[in-house]
Amino acid sequence: MLIATHDGSFHADEVFAVAALGLLGDAVGVVRTRDRGKIERADVRVDVGFRDDASTGDFDHHQRDFASTRENGVRYASFGLVWRVYGARVCEGDQDVADAVDQTLVQAVDANDTGQRVTQSLIDGVRPMTVNAIIGGFNARWDETPTPEQERKRFDAAVALARDILTREVASVASDRRAERIVREAIVAAADPRVVELPVNAPWKHVLVPEVADALFVICPKRQGFGLEAVPRELGSFENRRDLPAAWGGLEGADLVAATGVEDALFCHAKRFLVVARSHAAITRLAELALPAR
Repeated sequence: MLIATHDGSFHADEVFAVAALGLLGDAVGVVRTRDRGKIERADVRVDVGFRDDASTGDFDHHQRDFASTRENGVRYASFGLVWRVYGARVCEGDQDVADAVDQTLVQAVDANDTGQRVTQSLIDGVRPMTVNAIIGGFNARWDETPTPEQERKRFDAAVALARDILTREVASVASDRRAERIVREAIVAAADPRVVELPVNAPWKHVLVPEVADALFVICPKRQGFGLEAVPRELGSFENRRDLPAAWGGLEGADLVAATGVEDALFCHAKRFLVVARSHAAITRLAELALPAR
């Protein structure tokens, strides 16, 4: 696949678009040019050509009549145009993952390129370091004049970095989706809705906290054995729906065993949101002791 994009300064939208196309599994070559003949001879045109038509391999957003916008108002740039066609393929056919990556990464890149603000600094003089700024940093500074070879080397380095970022984001989002399925299955399987037991140590708060009002504790495997974690009142809160017993807070080893009567009890955090035990039987017993009477 030969991809054409413009030369000169490059931006995150075409860099990530090229990176995404490079993850489709085909051998990829990139020509950076303003020469119309060379652009026309390419298989795919990204951020050049003044045309948006996936059937002809055109992914540009600079034409005067271009108006493609997501439902939330974020306008498409070249990364988004490529992603909405090929994103699911990059995500091994999973459109849900591709849609999520559009939210976590693609839209912010597109918005920056189309002049839309999606973040706001809360402290004067402090701005978040974004992938747009990181990619932009590969361009020449005002006080240097790189050779065409040096400029191309920087572009290739930017694409390589974007490819790594995109690959990791896809993997992370796919992992989150697997965790969501595991947590929801555990919620359904719970004999007592106050205690949800997970078969693996997967992230659970963003699903369980807003969806299960009765849940007080979560049991899951830990490196030392098993953990019993308190469910926070709301996402981001350090207040629990129910703390572990005050008598357990900050104890470990023999002291915790004496306080609980549970032989395999290992450690309880001083903030009373986590207690760890060596065996499953022990953590189940600790959960029983921590629950309020019905």
